[in-house]
Amino acid sequence: MGVPSLSPEIPPALADLVDRLRRGDAAALSRCLSLVEQGGSHADAIGRLADPATGHAAVVGFSGPPGAGKSTLIDAYITHVRAYGRSVAVAAVDPSSPISGGSVLGDRVRMQRHTEDPGVFIRSIASRGHLGGLSENIHRVVDLMDASGRDVIVIETVGAGQSEVEIAEVADVCVVVNAPNLGDDVQAMKAGILEIADVLVVNKADLPLASRTADQLRAMLALRAEQRDVPVIETVATSGAGVDALAAAVDARGGLSAMQKRANRLRRVRRLIAQSAARQIRDRILALDTPQSDALLQAALRGHCGIAESVERFLRLLV
Repeated sequence: MGVPSLSPEIPPALADLVDRLRRGDAAALSRCLSLVEQGGSHADAIGRLADPATGHAAVVGFSGPPGAGKSTLIDAYITHVRAYGRSVAVAAVDPSSPISGGSVLGDRVRMQRHTEDPGVFIRSIASRGHLGGLSENIHRVVDLMDASGRDVIVIETVGAGQSEVEIAEVADVCVVVNAPNLGDDVQAMKAGILEIADVLVVNKADLPLASRTADQLRAMLALRAEQRDVPVIETVATSGAGVDALAAAVDARGGLSAMQKRANRLRRVRRLIAQSAARQIRDRILALDTPQSDALLQAALRGHCGIAESVERFLRLLV
């Protein structure tokens, strides 16, 4: 038995909006992204209408510790990509404002020279406290940018250290950016993001100890459980030095087939559903106020049952 149809009638104005998005209208893309960030039925309808046009863009993720120069390097990478006539969309995931919940727009400020270029679309997205260095709706953001006809989609994480590994679930190619003199010679290993790197970059290579940092990264690669060729590239983002080599490495590792891209999207959707389920279950457990739930809490508090067993019992209460 197949999955039943879950497609309610879509308002004509929304269908027209997505049609303009698919024709490359930047204003329509911006509006669709805003609706997706708000969630709800319109967000679902937009995703459904945009889906047939997805699966063409190369998705490149830039991750790494704060201070490594990710935004400046992305700015230089965009310049390189545009020189070859390819269009770009950037999803710059910023930390959320503790007051408004919105993004602080820091990355958009650092990429101002591209704002007048119609071939570049830049969107700052609030993480809204979401772990993983990304935004919870980044999957749909990528799909909409893809459906708008952009050739390359760049994602920049907030620089959250160990929790940035989520970008591996979204990007076709993960670029992990490091820099010398950040106070810890083995920061990349301690950050927990070395494992997800397809390309390693030592930015600010004109600073002292840059070559030493590159050598340490190469040594760390030998300790990875999965032995595969990962280039270590030295760049100076402010001058553009090394950016050609970085772009070549990204292109060499980003040539995925349509089938592979579809598989990646299915994996992203699975993760999105799992995240939403976890949030809903959390909220329902926190709202439980019954004799049975109180008894389970008391049992867990006194050590009569472990947390894993308590979870199983709470799940049975929610059925």
